[in-house]
Amino acid sequence: MSRSSQETISLFDQYVIPNYGRYPISLVRGEGSHVFDAEGNEYLDLFPGWGCNILGYSPERVIQAVQEQVAKLIHVPNTWYMEPQGEFAEAICTRGFGKAFFCNSGAEAVEGAIKLARLHTPKDRYKIITFENGFHGRTYGAVTATAQPKYHDGIGPMMAGFTYAPHNDLEAVRQLVDKETAAILIEPVQGEGGVNTPADGFLQGLREICDENEMVLVFDEVQTGMGRTGEWFAYQTFGVQPDIMTMAKGIAAGVACGAIIAKDEVAPSLRPGMHASTFGGNPIAMVAGKATVETIEAENLLENCQKLSARFEEFFTNLKNEIPIIEEVRVCGAMIGVDLNITATPAVKKAMDRGLLLNATHDTVIRLLPALNVTDADISQGCDIIADVLKEMADEVGAD
Repeated sequence: MSRSSQETISLFDQYVIPNYGRYPISLVRGEGSHVFDAEGNEYLDLFPGWGCNILGYSPERVIQAVQEQVAKLIHVPNTWYMEPQGEFAEAICTRGFGKAFFCNSGAEAVEGAIKLARLHTPKDRYKIITFENGFHGRTYGAVTATAQPKYHDGIGPMMAGFTYAPHNDLEAVRQLVDKETAAILIEPVQGEGGVNTPADGFLQGLREICDENEMVLVFDEVQTGMGRTGEWFAYQTFGVQPDIMTMAKGIAAGVACGAIIAKDEVAPSLRPGMHASTFGGNPIAMVAGKATVETIEAENLLENCQKLSARFEEFFTNLKNEIPIIEEVRVCGAMIGVDLNITATPAVKKAMDRGLLLNATHDTVIRLLPALNVTDADISQGCDIIADVLKEMADEVGAD
């Protein structure tokens, strides 16, 4: 007999380190964009798996692929060849570029990209420019690259060699470049920072700066990759190809998987003995990734992403004209940020009470990362709930 939510919470209280702020709900199963708790309550999830469940919950091709693979091989060391890893590498590189290295998470991919950028440039080059309000992960290199002081509090000193520029400020970047600068690392669209999109010409300008100074351009596509922006990768959306690209989150539809993609001329710098990942590229994650690619193509989800993007943008733009607490709407594919002029955190609880799961980030931004196959009915339901919540919040502000 399964535990109630409260019984599971008690188990956590006794045995799990409380480093996460958790909602008092124990989730037990999901289907499509809906998830159910131990008591049978149903929630529409427009932020499934923090963006990892890019095909929603329980996608059929991924389930079947994993079930078949787990009966054959669960794990194989990377001292051997395995067909699933080669096939998934082919799937993402032929839709992107270069060669792949596999790991297990976005932070791991960023760590590997940092190492590769330094290995590929002369030994006296080690500095990497990143951007304010970016987010790259929780390990030491990745969190140092994250130019948000709140993530550095209490864990210093941070790793040497990182300098920070304001987002969308090319002149500031140029001023930071010196003879020791190896690379620029940026999210094409800042996710955790509030769905911040690049200004026209900004990514192109970074490409030019790197080319002029023989530096490496690294795109952190942990959140934007695998169709999230309406193309396979955000670099295609913006027409700027990096030298190195990191991926994770949705690339295996929720199965733990990360990857680095590097241009053919850059990839060999990650030479034998310089980097590894014990579980990286394991056959279960690889077949899940390949099934994710197959599902996106079979169900025309890149096209669907573009359609749902237009629908969300129209809805929230119209809502902005009705509700004074909405400051700005930022939409890029299936990345939606609704920036308020008040704190956004109460919206999460109010929406959850109405059966909708969403996210608040960067203090004032309501963030949605819906599955690429979210239905029209689910979009309508979710938008109606969000409108109700924001109207209530606006009324509360007016009452004060």
